Amino acid sequence: MITNDDSGAQRVPEGKLKAMAVCFVLGLGSLVSWNSMLTIGDYYYELFPKYHPSRVLTLVYQPFALITMAILAYYESKINTRMRNIAGFILFFASTLLVLVLDLATSGKGGIGTYIGICLLSACFGIADAHVEGGMVGDLCFMCPEFIQSYLAGLAASGALISLLRMITKVAFEKYAHGLRKGALLFLAISTFIEFLCIFLYAIYFTKLPIVKYYRKKAALEGSKTVSADLAAAGIQTTTNDQGGYDSKQERFGNKQLFLQNIDYAADLFLIYAITLSIFPGFLYENTGVHQLGAWYATVLIAMYNVMDFIARYIPLVKWLKLESRKALLIAVLSRFLLIPAFYFTAKYGDQGWMIFLTSFLGLTNGYLTVCVLTVAPKGYKSPEQNALGNLLVICLLGGIFAGVSLDWLWLIGHESF
Repeated sequence: MITNDDSGAQRVPEGKLKAMAVCFVLGLGSLVSWNSMLTIGDYYYELFPKYHPSRVLTLVYQPFALITMAILAYYESKINTRMRNIAGFILFFASTLLVLVLDLATSGKGGIGTYIGICLLSACFGIADAHVEGGMVGDLCFMCPEFIQSYLAGLAASGALISLLRMITKVAFEKYAHGLRKGALLFLAISTFIEFLCIFLYAIYFTKLPIVKYYRKKAALEGSKTVSADLAAAGIQTTTNDQGGYDSKQERFGNKQLFLQNIDYAADLFLIYAITLSIFPGFLYENTGVHQLGAWYATVLIAMYNVMDFIARYIPLVKWLKLESRKALLIAVLSRFLLIPAFYFTAKYGDQGWMIFLTSFLGLTNGYLTVCVLTVAPKGYKSPEQNALGNLLVICLLGGIFAGVSLDWLWLIGHESF
């Protein structure tokens, strides 16, 4: 906890670096399973060539994530955040394990039955994502900004890690029979282990770090009821007297007020992900043509997007590089609409170098703007409001993803294989 030394200055709470490391791993676990599904898209295209797997799986995933997130955000102030996050990680673990088991049980054979099973598990990933991403962002919004930045970096790292591993396994298994399948199984096994690790880290280790206990105790003093289970798990009991007479119903902004006060940030996140997901990953898999890289082309594009997205999430740590102006953020977000015609004309007339550059820029701007918005928006609010705002912003993020995934199908108009 934060205490004063003999000179009266505040001491830095213990465990900050440890908490940042755990937040990074939890971010990794929040998307590693889903990114594994996307990155092994070349394997699924081999099994289900006529079913547009990268587009369909994403389209199945998103409605479940969005609807579940909307319900959880509406009841955010009454939900046990600890149980919400643990349930999400357990569902991630179980769903990833079942994808692995399904492939082993069918011996890697395609067919409509297997495809439906994968789609159902994709829906489970969406439900798990709503539990974890909204819960973690809301929880970390009332802690120091470095925690949420580390969590967001972990989200991007999951894509970068899986993409790099995909390239390694593609080389390792390329000359072997069923090489794509062997690589896919390795991904799913690694993802399953990471999800199990996240359950342990969140349920046992993270909640007992001194700095985390401090911020949750502070949130309880400001009227938050969502942290009581985490405090109890850390051995801290809260009572009504601990709230110092704080009346959350009278003093806390409601969800509608918070949304209206931050509607520009909400629009920023919606548009960031609507534009990104209208291009990534479906367009990159199906609409970029054939080039010198051959079968490696889509893999390289996905890897470059994920790596640049990851790197960009650390840029705002440099204070003078962090964009904090609300108007500037909105202008930067709106300017990304130019990427849509840029990708169209590059796919039609450009070579692979220009497409790799554009894809890298797409990832760079996605990661950078996401961190800027989510670390700037919660400033100036009390802990319960920051938690609620974090959940509302995640709804907008998921809404943008759903819109982008839906718009992504427009690229197929006039396409011969549609």
